[in-house]
Amino acid sequence: MRTVTDLPYEVETVENVFIPLRDGQRVAARMWAPVDAASRPVPAVVEYIPYRKRDATRGRDAYNHPYIAGHGYACLRVDLRGSGDSDGVLVDEYRAQELHDAEDVIAWLAEQPWCDGNVGMMGISWGGFNGLQVAAGATPALKAVISASATDDLYVDNMHYMGGCLLADNLSEATVMFAFNSLPPDPAVVGDRWREMWHERLEGSGLWLETWLRHQHRDDYWKPASVCEDYSRVRCPVMAVGGWADGYTNAIFRLLEHLDVPRKGLIGPWGHRYPHLGVPGPAIGFLQEVVRWWDHWLKGVDTGLEDEPMLRAWMQDSIPPSASYEDRPGHWVGEPSWPAPGVEDREYRFTPHHLSPVGGQVAPEGGESDDPLVSLRSPLSVGMFAGKWASYSAVPDLPYDQREEDGGALVFETEPLDEPLEILGLPRVALEVSADRPAAQLAVRLSDVAPNGEATRVTYGVLNLTHREDSEDPQPLEPGRTYPVTVQLNGIAQALPAGHRLRVSISTSYWPLIWPSPEPATVTIRTGSSALHLPVRHPRPDDEHLQPFGDPEAAEEEPTTVLATGEHSWRVTRDLATDVSTLAIVNDQGTFRLEDTGTVIHRDTREWYSFRWNDVTSARGETRTVRRLENGADWRVEVVTRTVLTCTATDFLINAQLDAYELDENQGDPRVYSQNWQRRIARDLV
Repeated sequence: MRTVTDLPYEVETVENVFIPLRDGQRVAARMWAPVDAASRPVPAVVEYIPYRKRDATRGRDAYNHPYIAGHGYACLRVDLRGSGDSDGVLVDEYRAQELHDAEDVIAWLAEQPWCDGNVGMMGISWGGFNGLQVAAGATPALKAVISASATDDLYVDNMHYMGGCLLADNLSEATVMFAFNSLPPDPAVVGDRWREMWHERLEGSGLWLETWLRHQHRDDYWKPASVCEDYSRVRCPVMAVGGWADGYTNAIFRLLEHLDVPRKGLIGPWGHRYPHLGVPGPAIGFLQEVVRWWDHWLKGVDTGLEDEPMLRAWMQDSIPPSASYEDRPGHWVGEPSWPAPGVEDREYRFTPHHLSPVGGQVAPEGGESDDPLVSLRSPLSVGMFAGKWASYSAVPDLPYDQREEDGGALVFETEPLDEPLEILGLPRVALEVSADRPAAQLAVRLSDVAPNGEATRVTYGVLNLTHREDSEDPQPLEPGRTYPVTVQLNGIAQALPAGHRLRVSISTSYWPLIWPSPEPATVTIRTGSSALHLPVRHPRPDDEHLQPFGDPEAAEEEPTTVLATGEHSWRVTRDLATDVSTLAIVNDQGTFRLEDTGTVIHRDTREWYSFRWNDVTSARGETRTVRRLENGADWRVEVVTRTVLTCTATDFLINAQLDAYELDENQGDPRVYSQNWQRRIARDLV
């Protein structure tokens, strides 16, 4: 990535600005703006997240915001209420208080003498979510949004549930926030109040995992901040950004289809990162695109955006399977609208062990037939090589060779392709199924099989069969009864060469990506009336003339010194003496010092996901975090969390601990706070 120092505007940095809210509380922001903004007001761009602008996101912020500010904008990185150096307590994500505070922040920005009254919001993940949510409210000064790695539906495409199945990432995300919410503000910013504010957070933030597990269906907890409930409420332009290795990409297709405002979609090969920092690569000059977007919608400059395709997507080439890619070869394609007129629905009918192209015929919509039946009950080991629901570029967290998984699945495969094939969009699999239990689940994987037999997962989807009609009012299965169901696979752009095969693999488990069913279930599939529906794109000459993206650029790197190196690993083990298999993940980021503030940071997160043989009630997830902050002898704090999630056939069981320490050498016991939680939550068809 190229460091740019000769920006059009000279920029000054304000380490902290307190922004008043309507109830008298304040949120803290770091600000970058042209030095003459007070006399020549500029538009403002805000990123509004809970991840501690003083330390945790300082490095990323240093790349992004000075660069944008250097093109004539006032950029503010705001800590949410209850996070970082802001007042209050953060008790959950995307609640009404958060959105009201955002409205106050934007209104305050628009009134400042250095702001010309036009405001944009940008963010990735949490900041992408709340950008869409604020855009769906009545916020006149908000003129445009860039939403990366986010969703329009908090239940359908988030890290909590997928296809009505409980994701292990539900535990992971709860762990992330458990650690963040337990950290204190920086005394250098808030002064002597820091201990009081810290203890308020420790006592008040709560156990978010419990909240999320008490809402196992798509109920009124998830709907208020899901903009899909009423797309017409979004009244400003939206750029939706994502990556094929991320978990949030499906929402981009829905936003392009349903929003009635100027909109653009950008999907690359990346995981859960901004595209100029994207892994797998190639990364692109995303900040240049960001500036073009803001110039167009906040300054009224014609940058040519409206003449460009609505969707730009990276068409990935075929590649051998790996849990870690530096780059995904491919090329950019463009579509003028979505759904794209040039993408056709190609159907492949299931026959025992085979996929046969239908050629325009439509599979029957159910009913009894003489189609062959195939049954399966997968071992719980299917899924140990699935990778993360969303790759955080903490590789190796991508799916491995699918032959490791296919021994426990039903496999259906085409003959070698006669000609190259390009897929763009959201494949789906229509099945006729029955089960021998009231609750069962399916995981469906689509793979690219090379002539040497290596199988690279292209995309996948999962479905809790009790959610076959919808996730608002799931219904148990009647054992033995046949149901038509559709498993929606994640969106993808993938090119397959001639001679390769398409493979669909179906399993009844996919642990630890999704939590197992309450009891083992055998699922039977009627093959002849089941089919894969593939969105096939025909290459167009226009693709060769797309305007290329620039190389990645950013502002200067935040000066840091590594004091102790960390460790990152994914290990799958099986103890044959106990029949216990475990996926162990270590994400130890070591210890480093931020030279601008003198703050020393240590971050270490570890996860374990295990099961015993085929006992679905033996599934166990455990996470531990250590977070340490210090700045000289006056401020040395450490927070340790541990969360264990287990289950019975009828309940989820949570055991969690939080311990906070003030590391004062003159104290006998440095622990200043401790709390334990034990919770039992009934399973409700999950």
